Amino acid sequence: QLREEAWKGFATLDDPLATLLDMLDASRGFGGQGPSLEAWVARELERWLQAQPRPGPTQGDPALKPLQVRAVRLLTEGPLSLVEPLVSIFQLQDADRSPVLAHIHRLHQEGKFKEAIVLGTKLQLQADLDVEKMCVPLLLQDKVDLVERYVDSLPHLQRRLLTLMDSWCQPGFDIRVVTRRYPHVPLRLERLSPRALGRQVLQLLEQFGLDPALCPSVLAQQRLAALRYLCYKRLVERTMSQESWAELVQGLVGQDEWLQEQLLQLLASQDDVAMAAQCALDLSLPEERLPATVVAEMSQLRLQERTAKAPSEHRRDDCYQLPIAREDIYFLASWEDLARHEDALLQPGQVVGVDLEWRPSFGVGGRPQVSLMQVAVAGRVFLLDLPRLSSPAGGQAPRAFSQLVSRLLSDPSITKLGYGMAGDLRSLGASYPALAQAVRKLQGGLDLLQAHRQMRVADRPAPAVDGAAGPRGLSLLVQQVLGKPLDKTQQLSNWDRRPLGEEQLVYAGGCPLSCPTPPHPPHWSLRLTLPTLAADAYCLLEVYWALCREPARFHLPGALPWSLGLGCSERRGTQEPPLQKASASPRQAVLQVRSPEDAAPEVPAQAFRVVCDNMLGGLARTLRCLGVDVRVLHSGEDHRQAAEVARQEGRVILTAGLPYHKLRAQVGAGRCLAVDCSLKAQQQAKAVIRHFNVRVTPADIFSRCQACNCDQYLRVSKDVMKQLVRLSIHPGGPGRGSGWPLPCPGSALEEAPEGCTYDPPCRWLEDTDLQTRVPATLANGTRLQLAGIPAGVLRRPGLQHFYCCTGCGKVFWEGSHLARVTSNFQEVLEGTPRPASGPS
Repeated sequence: QLREEAWKGFATLDDPLATLLDMLDASRGFGGQGPSLEAWVARELERWLQAQPRPGPTQGDPALKPLQVRAVRLLTEGPLSLVEPLVSIFQLQDADRSPVLAHIHRLHQEGKFKEAIVLGTKLQLQADLDVEKMCVPLLLQDKVDLVERYVDSLPHLQRRLLTLMDSWCQPGFDIRVVTRRYPHVPLRLERLSPRALGRQVLQLLEQFGLDPALCPSVLAQQRLAALRYLCYKRLVERTMSQESWAELVQGLVGQDEWLQEQLLQLLASQDDVAMAAQCALDLSLPEERLPATVVAEMSQLRLQERTAKAPSEHRRDDCYQLPIAREDIYFLASWEDLARHEDALLQPGQVVGVDLEWRPSFGVGGRPQVSLMQVAVAGRVFLLDLPRLSSPAGGQAPRAFSQLVSRLLSDPSITKLGYGMAGDLRSLGASYPALAQAVRKLQGGLDLLQAHRQMRVADRPAPAVDGAAGPRGLSLLVQQVLGKPLDKTQQLSNWDRRPLGEEQLVYAGGCPLSCPTPPHPPHWSLRLTLPTLAADAYCLLEVYWALCREPARFHLPGALPWSLGLGCSERRGTQEPPLQKASASPRQAVLQVRSPEDAAPEVPAQAFRVVCDNMLGGLARTLRCLGVDVRVLHSGEDHRQAAEVARQEGRVILTAGLPYHKLRAQVGAGRCLAVDCSLKAQQQAKAVIRHFNVRVTPADIFSRCQACNCDQYLRVSKDVMKQLVRLSIHPGGPGRGSGWPLPCPGSALEEAPEGCTYDPPCRWLEDTDLQTRVPATLANGTRLQLAGIPAGVLRRPGLQHFYCCTGCGKVFWEGSHLARVTSNFQEVLEGTPRPASGPS
């Protein structure tokens, strides 16, 4: 009705455009960024003009130019909500840009970076503005979405932006050199580390469709991280075969001299000289740059003509073994193979296990394509060679493959088992677009990852020996249910290679396999071994059967299909469940849980002090929320700094990085903890609280600033806060020279939901506490962050007090967040029973 009345009114006007400008001129005090009547009228006039059969004035019309001048002036003085309608109504993209450009530069000088970039984007002024000047302050605040819109559809600016961000990822670059130019910008330092910036750059490269070679520093960073990970898997964990390791490392390093030097340093630092020598031989590394002990061992290996393959790499009796005969494993690589086994694969009412394999990319070189699909049914396993079955495009094999998989996924009578099923199916749909629709219409899917989560609530395995790399994910589930873990030594392997290598075939088994089907295409080796590769799919069946037989044994609420439900394959299923075993892996290090008999003595939250590496920013903020004193290393600080801080300040080290064992050796037993970085911050915090037996009381919650770790607040009455906010908006307004209306110390505090109240021990803000009133600055030089207070909060009934952090100036007030945090951490608050072990 309002719109109808407004449009009727517009139709009666002789000059609607001039009338709109007159109205806005008369409402010059309409400041503010939220919705307003003026903005609503302007948007409705824009819609009305677009609906008219005769358009308004066009460019070149003498009557339009003076209106554009007035509109530009209003644009520079009004709120952002007027930008879009005024630009559209008065066609300001082609108007004189000088006043608007001057206004944007003025906004930038005043620190209103968001307003400046939004105005520049709306008016398409990117060609007249410096991309670095406009984007850097927003990047420092992690407002990448605004930056993306600013460079949208402008490839030359996208390239300049990514080149700039890549320069911040160069080795040795200190981001503080940039942040010093913007002292008043609220920074997100955890988002400015080279690792976080590298992830953003890679996402933008893919989004913009630009050449990755544009960002050499980020690519080198990614390759180095992958190289370190591969060396760790082979040289420390020894959970990767030599053949796979050498092939993947060779592909990563290539002819890059810098990466070759990094690899030499990694090998030279190894204690196992024989292993380092074998690796150097396999990669043909220059001997003159290796330690003499490694070179001598290389000579011995050449003389003895050894290989690095130990017998245990061919068959591991301590791992899960496939319980079916070698004749019951089938390789399907043609449409004839699919047709021959179609009935077995699509039998209604059966249960099948599904697993996928692809070449690891480590975030370098784009998204990898799925290479092998394993489908297990009772007594048989089928290995589908996807590269062969998907070519040539439009051929008989791709059509047969697409139809078979679509029917398998969409048949609700066939239960499809997986582990992290949603992620696997998304990869399958992305690799083969013909299957994307079928993947979205999955019916009858059952993700055993959910069962694993439910099992672990009441059935946590005993902690592993400190420093031992325990099984994870599906391998851990198989160990818990069937008694032995999976053999994952070929998990990181080049599954695109044809023919498959000897050790990949070893990963696929333990003894010769004679093929029961007609001869396979020449890319398959004829001498195959019993697949542990097939075991990844078949073990899903055995786990499922065991859980269905004895749900109570594994602490499940009922028969498996009914407790989890069919067709549940949510996005979160791609993540691993919380792991309870200690691990030496730097990428999956986890919390070690104490048993009740050796529990640590209780320590109050206010007395518990920790230092976190910069990968644990979320954990740091959550622990501060519970009153723990947390220091976080800056992105430029070395991990070794954590040990020095811990010794000097009596702190415990929490780390998710590589040097866990080195740090622990420097600070002694019980003073360093490896944190599982796959858990959410809240779960990590609960685990830390339990591990160190920290006593947290309701009074500890929000007793410390989450942003800066300060525990000193000043209490401010609502009236005083209103006056401070008003002065910050209108510096010359009334009250500038008056004294402060001091509150009564006995004022009642508002009660939050669920009966929680916030009453930290702090004194009232006094006039002498302020160095200046405009801007409101404390005596210690801290400027109060008043811009973060929504106008509605100041009008909220019952809210009486605000709390200002004396360290960073953030302003807090009591609301539902207090009750929510109290509820989330109820199980670890003082006075409630605690489980004996393990993170929740």
